[in-house]
Amino acid sequence: MDSRHDVGLFGPGSVTWKLHKEPILYFGGLRSLYLQALHPRAVAGVVQNSDYRSDPWGRLTRTTDYVGTVIYGSTAEVAAAGRRVRRIHARLSAVDPRTGERFRIDDPELLRWVHVTEVESFLTTALRAGVKLTGAEVDAYYTEQRRAAEVVGLDPATVPGTAAETAEYYAAIQPELALTRDSAETGLFLTVPPVPDDWGSRAVRLGLTLGPTRWAYLGVAATAFGLLPPWARRMYGGLGWPTTDLTAGLSVRTVRLLIGAVLAAPPVRDRIMPMRQAALARAGLTA
Repeated sequence: MDSRHDVGLFGPGSVTWKLHKEPILYFGGLRSLYLQALHPRAVAGVVQNSDYRSDPWGRLTRTTDYVGTVIYGSTAEVAAAGRRVRRIHARLSAVDPRTGERFRIDDPELLRWVHVTEVESFLTTALRAGVKLTGAEVDAYYTEQRRAAEVVGLDPATVPGTAAETAEYYAAIQPELALTRDSAETGLFLTVPPVPDDWGSRAVRLGLTLGPTRWAYLGVAATAFGLLPPWARRMYGGLGWPTTDLTAGLSVRTVRLLIGAVLAAPPVRDRIMPMRQAALARAGLTA
């Protein structure tokens, strides 16, 4: 395929492109991290191999870039990103803190858990925020995302491809989940992340730590946490009440409306991420 017209794994007719143009999916990304931390081996692998505590924003940027590349990158860009991730995973291992057993980071069970929680979190957040998708589109999104699963080394046939299959997967894996010390510390870190030392003077960092920015982020974190399934909130020691679901749903819907109002002012080129702009250009479309 001519690289000038290469739309990558998905393309303009996909549910994936329709969904991922929504900025509210950043809440879904945070929700997925809370959920992923409930898998003892998955969170142990991150804690033992990652610099997320010393460089949380750098890790977030790299993860965001990877997801954006898989969604909007050309075939060659996606392939290169996949090779990098698989190469990194292949050389890493961790120790299960409960059993002392060493395990590989590229264990398909762990890769599948991370994939499913991420995809389901994006979709659930979008739906709760008011993005209109039919049941067929929901299932199509899960099916399309099997291509993303293949990029990290999974057999697509082993990955849930519909909403029903995803629900079955969650029901089957729940007995393996637990709130470990790593889970609790990661959850706290996600809720109250530190301000990096290189973010200005001590006064600036103190303001970011205690000022309005901190309280605004706490609202974001609380909403992302509230969007978790009731069983996941209960594992964290939170409440699984329907009222929590209602509050989180109203919050994320309101935020989406506010984001839409704010983004209506700037020119189109300034409110669409560069990766999406480049993908639209390759598809011969305008934003």
